[in-house]
Amino acid sequence: MSPTLQPFADLTAADLRAADLHGVDLHGADLSGADLRGAHLRGANLDRAALRRAALDRADLYGANLTGAVLHVAGLHGAVLTVAAIRDADLSGADLTGADLRYAVLTGASLRCAVLTGADLHDADLTGADLTGADLTGADLRCAVLTGAALHGAHLDGAVLTGAVLTGADLTAAALRDADLRDADLRDADLSSADLHGAVLTGAVLTDAVLTGAVLTGADLYGADLNAAIQSLGWRIVRE
Repeated sequence: MSPTLQPFADLTAADLRAADLHGVDLHGADLSGADLRGAHLRGANLDRAALRRAALDRADLYGANLTGAVLHVAGLHGAVLTVAAIRDADLSGADLTGADLRYAVLTGASLRCAVLTGADLHDADLTGADLTGADLTGADLRCAVLTGAALHGAHLDGAVLTGAVLTGADLTAAALRDADLRDADLRDADLSSADLHGAVLTGAVLTDAVLTGAVLTGADLYGADLNAAIQSLGWRIVRE
């Protein structure tokens, strides 16, 4: 039987380092400022929990339910969030450097200005997520779904987006230098003023994408579908 704590429990600033909280029910609990570094939270229910500024570095949250949780400026460096449910959660300003988010569901989540450097988001669902200004440098986003996601001003330099679905995504002013976008679906995406210097777009679908003012210096567009998008390329494309 899964351990259960009183719903809406007050655990602010609690020291729960390396605690065994496997499957615990903490829905609605206030864990703001709590120290959960290295804690075992596999399958835990943290639905609508408050985790503002909580320390969850290297915590194991495999399969945890974080739907609607507030993780504003939380530390999740190296945390395991594989297949976790993180729908509509607030992760703005959170540090997810090197976090494992494979197959995680982050639909509608706010990741504004979050740090996801080197994070593994392989096959993650980020439909409608807000990643404005987020740092995804070197992140693995292979086959991730980012339909309608907001990535304005996001840093995606060196990110791997092979086979990613970015239909209707807002990538205005995004930094995508040397990013791997092979076979990515960018239909109807807005790439206005995006920096795609050296990016690999082999086989990418850019039908009806907006590329006004985009920088494509040295980009590899071999086999890319630029139907309709070619009309919006603008004069800033530099051919080497």
